[in-house]
Amino acid sequence: MKLSEKITELRKANGMTQEELADICGVSRQSISKWEADIALPEVEKLLLLGEVFHVSMDVLLKDELMVNGIRQTCACGGNAVQDKRKEVYEGILIKESVEDEDIIDLLHIHKVELWHTGGKPKYWTVLFFTCARKDFPELISKVMRSDPEHGGNWFVDFKAGNEKYIVFRDRVLKYQIGNQAQKDYVCEQCRKMGILDEQMHWPE
Repeated sequence: MKLSEKITELRKANGMTQEELADICGVSRQSISKWEADIALPEVEKLLLLGEVFHVSMDVLLKDELMVNGIRQTCACGGNAVQDKRKEVYEGILIKESVEDEDIIDLLHIHKVELWHTGGKPKYWTVLFFTCARKDFPELISKVMRSDPEHGGNWFVDFKAGNEKYIVFRDRVLKYQIGNQAQKDYVCEQCRKMGILDEQMHWPE
C-alpha cells in the first residue's frame, strides 16, 4: 500500500475531512489532495505529524510492504486532535547514533529531526527533539546508550522533567534540580570522570 493510500485510509478512519487534516498539518486542502493523489509527498516534519495524529510509526507510513492495521481513533477531530494528546513527562534531545538499540525510539514522540554536521565520522548525526510519557524512561534509555571507545566513548543524552535535569549514560542516571548549582557541579564532575569535555556540558535547561 502506497503512502498516498495510507493517508487517505487513515484520514477517513479517523473521521476527518481533507480540510480538517490540512488545518492540523498547517497546509492547504490542495496539499492534502496532492498527497492522497500521489502527486506530491509530505515534508519530513509533516510526516512526523501525520504519524503522531494517526498513532502509526514512520515504518508503517513509508514502507509500501507494511499495511495499516489496528487503526485507532484520535481523541478528537479537527484542530484539537494534536492538542488533546496525553501529557508528556520528559523532553530533550537525542542523537540517534548514540543508542545501540533503536527500539527505544518507539517510546518517543518526535517533534523535530535535524542533521548536524560533525566534521568527522560519521559525517552527520541524526538529532531527534522528543518528548516521552514513560516515567521509567531514564532507566530504559540508560540500558541502550553507547559506551564503546571505537564508537565515540561514553555517550550521554540530556533531557528534563519539570525542574529536574537528567544526564544519562550507559547504566548510569545523573540528575540535578535546575538552579541548584551544587548539584549541577557534582553532575558535571561525574561527567568529566566519564570523559566528557566541558564544552559538551552546555546543555539547555
